[in-house]
Amino acid sequence: MNPSAQLVLNPADRRQAVVDVLRSAARTLVLSIFRCDDFGVIGEITGAVRRNVAVKVLVSSRARGWTKRLKRLADLLESAGAGIYRYGGPVVKYHAKYIVADDTAGLVSSSNLTHKCFKSTCDFVLVTHEPEVIHGLKDLFEHDCHTPDAPLPDVSDRLIVGPERTRERFTRFLENAKSSISIMDHRVTDPRIVDILEAKRRGGVNVRVLGRGHIAGLISHGKMVLVDDQQAIIGSVALSQPSLDSRREVAVTIEDTELVRELSRFFEYCASRHVEYSPTDTAGDDDDEDDEDDSEETN
Repeated sequence: MNPSAQLVLNPADRRQAVVDVLRSAARTLVLSIFRCDDFGVIGEITGAVRRNVAVKVLVSSRARGWTKRLKRLADLLESAGAGIYRYGGPVVKYHAKYIVADDTAGLVSSSNLTHKCFKSTCDFVLVTHEPEVIHGLKDLFEHDCHTPDAPLPDVSDRLIVGPERTRERFTRFLENAKSSISIMDHRVTDPRIVDILEAKRRGGVNVRVLGRGHIAGLISHGKMVLVDDQQAIIGSVALSQPSLDSRREVAVTIEDTELVRELSRFFEYCASRHVEYSPTDTAGDDDDEDDEDDSEETN
């Protein structure tokens, strides 16, 4: 097992992974929060402030339900002493989900910091101690807090940052597949991505997509792409047009043999337990935490 990185797939374990990273911070803590309603996690963030950790939180004031869902949290954390940055860059919504503690621990996730994601969703978390990824996340955070209108700086090649680079990187990743493509994503809707997947199927590549529905009793929410059982991507990026072209998203590439094998085993387990919604079933829309309709983002 790679000692510098760990996959966390079980819902309850994901929450503990978040708590552990937050508690590990001794000097600095930076977080991108899209949704958070877990009081224990909120308590860990304010606890870091109380132990004199410099806490900075980046939020998206353009997300639907801002006043109801996130403004109160931002105000609470700011009153506790955290630095709050309301993203003001050119992209529609700040949808990335990541945490960095000091220069030693980073977390990249498809999961929100909510009760639902800690109990009911199929999601992906990578906890990493790899300096390249940690420094890339910190550079991105500082850019998006202080110079969001400037061109995106170079960050680690391990990171896929959107919208500037997501479509290009995902397109190349899929087009390079030789034998298999395995996807867990409830929004594989982008026409060009769908065309690539169909072309790969016609070319003999085994393409499998676990989309909208329940997976082993959990709600499909996480995003993962696995190619040839050799490389994978996990993170906040959905294979939909808004996610690829108009949001700040962050995903991380995984090539470590043991981690890729773990994701492959997890996919097979989930594939045998996937119950897809029918076209007329609206339960998936009710269950989804990440609003997709960008037409309402500025209302």
